[in-house]
Amino acid sequence: MNDALNSILDLVESVDPLTRTLLAALGMLLETSVLVGVVVPGDSIVIVSSTAVSGAVEYFGLILAVIVGALAGESIGFTLGRWFGPKIRRSRLGQRVGERNWVRAENYLDRRGGPAVFISRFLPVLHSLIPLTVGMSAMSYRKFMAWTVPACVIWAFAYVSVGSAAAGTYRELSDSLHGAAYIFVGIIAGFLLLIVAAKKILERNEARHMVHPGDGGPPQLED
Repeated sequence: MNDALNSILDLVESVDPLTRTLLAALGMLLETSVLVGVVVPGDSIVIVSSTAVSGAVEYFGLILAVIVGALAGESIGFTLGRWFGPKIRRSRLGQRVGERNWVRAENYLDRRGGPAVFISRFLPVLHSLIPLTVGMSAMSYRKFMAWTVPACVIWAFAYVSVGSAAAGTYRELSDSLHGAAYIFVGIIAGFLLLIVAAKKILERNEARHMVHPGDGGPPQLED
C-alpha cells in the first residue's frame, strides 16, 4: 500500500506548486458560488492539494488561496443573489436544489442573521445557498463579509493543516514503517468522519431555526 500511496503523492507533487494552489482557489470559488457547491467537492480538492505542501511558504500560500477563493465565490453568489436571485431560484438549476432548501435558507437567515452566515459555511447545501439568499435580503455586503471571513479562515486552516500533516507524517514514517500508509488513511478518514459528525450535530441543533421565518426579519428584495 505504501507504493500505491507514494505514486499518488508523487503525482500530486509533480504538479507545479503555483498551479496546485490556483486549482485549489478555483475549486473553492466554484464550490461557494452559483450553486456549484452542490456538486463541486472543494474540500477534496483542498485536501489533495495540501498533501504536496512543502514548507511554510506553500502552507500559508495555500491557506491564503483557499480563503481568497472561497470569499471570491461567496461574493459572486452575493452579487448574483442581489441582482438575479429570484430568477436563479426559478431556474432549472434552482429548481434542482429544491424549494424546501431555499425556504430553509431564507428562514435560517431571517431568524439567525449573521450567525447563520458563519454556521452555514459548515453545513451541507446551505453553504452554497446562503450567499445567494443573503444577496436577496436586506443584509449589507459588509455585514455578510464580517461573518463569513472568520468561517472561511477556520475552514481553510482545518483542511490544509490536516492534509499537510497527514502527508508529512506518512513521509517521515514510510521508510521505517511498512504500514505507514494506513496511518495516512486513518488521519484523513478520521478527520472526514469528524467533519461529517460535526455537520450532523450542527444541522440537528440549527434545524429548528429553519422551519419558520423570524418575526420582522429582513425584507426580501423584489425582482
